[in-house]
Amino acid sequence: MACVSALEPLISSFDLAAGYLDWARFGPLSPGVRAELHADAELLGTGRAAGTDLVGARVGEARGLVARVLDAPVDEIVLQPSTTQGLLHAMFGLEGVVVVPAQDFPAVRIAAHRAAAARGVLAVREIDPPGGIVTPEAVAEALDDDVTAVALSLVDYRTGALADLAGIRAVIGERLLIVDAVQAFGVVDVDWSLADVVAGNGYKWLRAGRGTGFARFSPAARSRIAPVLSGISGMAGDASVLGTPPALEGAAAYSVAPSDPLAAARLATSLREMLDAGVPAVAAEVHARAADVMALADRYEVPVVTPRDAHAGIVALAPQDPPTLAAALANHGVTVTARGATIRVAAHVGTGADTLRLLGDAFADAAASGRVIAAEYAREGLIAEPDAPEVFTIEIADASASVEGDVAEDAATSVPRDTDEIVIAVVEEN
Repeated sequence: MACVSALEPLISSFDLAAGYLDWARFGPLSPGVRAELHADAELLGTGRAAGTDLVGARVGEARGLVARVLDAPVDEIVLQPSTTQGLLHAMFGLEGVVVVPAQDFPAVRIAAHRAAAARGVLAVREIDPPGGIVTPEAVAEALDDDVTAVALSLVDYRTGALADLAGIRAVIGERLLIVDAVQAFGVVDVDWSLADVVAGNGYKWLRAGRGTGFARFSPAARSRIAPVLSGISGMAGDASVLGTPPALEGAAAYSVAPSDPLAAARLATSLREMLDAGVPAVAAEVHARAADVMALADRYEVPVVTPRDAHAGIVALAPQDPPTLAAALANHGVTVTARGATIRVAAHVGTGADTLRLLGDAFADAAASGRVIAAEYAREGLIAEPDAPEVFTIEIADASASVEGDVAEDAATSVPRDTDEIVIAVVEEN
């Protein structure tokens, strides 16, 4: 395990009941975030200027902390309501051709297509590499002199694959690199300076809740991305300025309206928790927990889609019978995302042995589940007492379904791990 002493305060802040493995969908708010939200809300409820100003200062604090994680100047950071809004600023201001993965999360490709349709100065070139996993080689094949930018998610939401940011940077040269960081920020130790635009949110791995988005626009990005969607908070001057004032200098130009200070407070609190633990230590521990999930899947022969050598916290499974595994997970109180033929499991630093035990139990039950649809009954003839239960051996004809009826519970608990037979004791009803 990675540097447990540094991580202990963060790990101990995970106060959820065992079984939560859906951090890639939503991160339940941390105790610190909940407490800070309540305190700042009370300050805003006083009506006093001192309280309002104090909470308002959280916007600058959050920007500074995002800048620390990204190792970037503060003037390159702007808070956003969502990851998507940051991506929209980038795409609507872009010209030329942008390369996007066809199977990436819609936030990337839809923003690109909407911008292309609206302004007529951008074209979208989709790539669809094997498995939808983006590699530097797949990006290189799509490049020509017309391509001005490449946009993708650093961590693939479907498979958990971690893109080779350095490799992609190397093949695209001076073209802009736009990254959706929502599945990576805070739990992946990467050189963020390789990207020109980084858009993310704190509502997943940071446990800060929705509305805690942000974006970084490097000098290269600002020189080639017009602040098309810039609003009142992105303009020079104040509300008394008439006409159409110019956009602000720096990343602040890519904002529409003033940031929510309560959202900024939540983001700042969660970032402090993460920075106190250390991003490299957090990243290593999340990687280790994902490896634990893979090991359990391997034990019960559940196919793993996620690349073993390049992943973060997401582990995508492709079971032979997804509904059966999904039902087993639900029955054991394990929360995951089931989508189509895959089941996505996402562990965090606070994922403990109790949660992994529930996951293993669910895998075991799914592996042993069966349904009697063409059973052959054979009296064993081992019982002499007239009042004793009759024992039957039942051959399972279809091990992919479930046992039904009043004997289901007893049957399910009596299935040996190395046989296709269930021994059921049937007691005559009174």
